[in-house]
Amino acid sequence: MYTLHITGNVTGYFVQKMFLNFFPGYGMIALEEGVSMKKKNVTFQDIADYTGFSKTTISRYFNNPDSLTLENQQRIADALVALDYKENKVARILASGRTEYIGIIVPNLYLHYYSEMLNQLLSTYEKYGYKFLVFVGNEKKDIERKYISELLAYQIEGMIILSHTISSEELAAYRIPIVTIEREDKYVCSVNTDNYMGGIQAASLLAKDNCDILIHINSDISPDIPSYGRIRGFQNICEEKKLPYEMIFEDFGNSYEEATKKMAEIFQKIEERYPTQQKGVFISNDTHANIFLNLIIRKYSIFPSKYRIVGFDNSPISSEAVIPISTIGHQMDVMADQSMELLLFQINERKKRRPKPLKEPIHKVVTPVLYRRNTTR
Repeated sequence: MYTLHITGNVTGYFVQKMFLNFFPGYGMIALEEGVSMKKKNVTFQDIADYTGFSKTTISRYFNNPDSLTLENQQRIADALVALDYKENKVARILASGRTEYIGIIVPNLYLHYYSEMLNQLLSTYEKYGYKFLVFVGNEKKDIERKYISELLAYQIEGMIILSHTISSEELAAYRIPIVTIEREDKYVCSVNTDNYMGGIQAASLLAKDNCDILIHINSDISPDIPSYGRIRGFQNICEEKKLPYEMIFEDFGNSYEEATKKMAEIFQKIEERYPTQQKGVFISNDTHANIFLNLIIRKYSIFPSKYRIVGFDNSPISSEAVIPISTIGHQMDVMADQSMELLLFQINERKKRRPKPLKEPIHKVVTPVLYRRNTTR
């Protein structure tokens, strides 16, 4: 084994390079005490020295790779492997002003729809490379404003809002790319399900099951919220087909316990009002549909033929329930992907030398899918 005598604080990379220049074919090197063994972070200058390119060219590789030829991109990529380069994200953020962070605010996680939609959004990292900072608002306006201020302090590049608390007009005033999902969206871009079609699908399925009475259970929501379309679709089909129906609107609170208590009251009233009729019940989300199903099974020990249930969302609880629940499904993977596409469209436009602001918000609508399971025929 050869020994190369070097004095001073020299990085391992340059020692290896000098050694191989003097002794080609040898892959081992013994260093004496005069050589620092501490590994130094590889810098743009190191990469430039290794490749023969300028630091500007190396910077372009990271920030605008398409401006380089494929051959030069490959030369730099090979150098990164040879130098064991580890990207310094903090330095890159400071240099470019791009954090690659997106803020998300959800109203709660006890409703399975929100937890599953959040899961789908987080799963887009592999495709788009953006990370997420997530806050749960719990429908408290002042706290959500505080969360937004916190997110902006982290220099997020955009926000995805599922919470209903803050108006779209107020959100638009933050002057940052925003996409909302399934909430009031007059002043901001959004991705929603075709809730009206979903209401039609639910009512039509229950009508085909020859139910004597169709019942829709929902919160008392504003007509400017997209999910109000479920109410209109259900009601329109019942009136068009002259089907007996009842609408039940209640406040289900912000927890599983509150929702269970309220749903138990509703179940008792339905039992008293329609004791012998076959009841087709369309419930506004799968979490509440599962609560209603459990109340039925606790009373009858089985799922009796005088009940039919359709939920909404196709969140995991609908298929995992003790009796899998028929439901109208958001295509949540599609909605998450389209939300990211719409947000990045806004983000990338702002980075242009002469950005063109949107004249009007863009609203994308995704078709719902009917999943027939064991709570309907």
